[in-house]
Amino acid sequence: MLSSTALRTRRLALTVAVAVVAADQLVKWWVVATLPGKPVVLVEGFLQLRFVSNSGAAFSLLDGFGSVIGLIAIAAAVFIFLLAVKVESTGETLALGLVLGGAIGNLVDRAFRGDGFLDGGVVDFVDFSFFPAFNVADSAITVGAILAIWFAFSDR
Repeated sequence: MLSSTALRTRRLALTVAVAVVAADQLVKWWVVATLPGKPVVLVEGFLQLRFVSNSGAAFSLLDGFGSVIGLIAIAAAVFIFLLAVKVESTGETLALGLVLGGAIGNLVDRAFRGDGFLDGGVVDFVDFSFFPAFNVADSAITVGAILAIWFAFSDR
């Protein structure tokens, strides 16, 4: 039986994860409905919003290995969910929730935007001219990982 603190921690991580998945999928729905063939230039030569489908991992690495990446994402999500009851602070819990939500957000794309098992392309849309395109889920994973590292090495 989980303690009340462990349940509260897991609930907070899940709440953050659900919020990230909802925001990610809503924005991706808008991107798919609006941006194909019609990028929105925000800062000429620097930043635009455009539809990109990424069947690989971060930075389009491992293109074509979506099923493997999807299975790794499932394992990571289960691990993070189980880890959430062991963290010691609200900050760590938020960090885990961000990473969990980001992993699930991109996993939803892999599961439902392809023809085979976890082979769908992840919808990316934030396109800086000097950096690979990314999405809300990627941002949540990055911010969550940075926060987790910061909390791991900071004095409480």
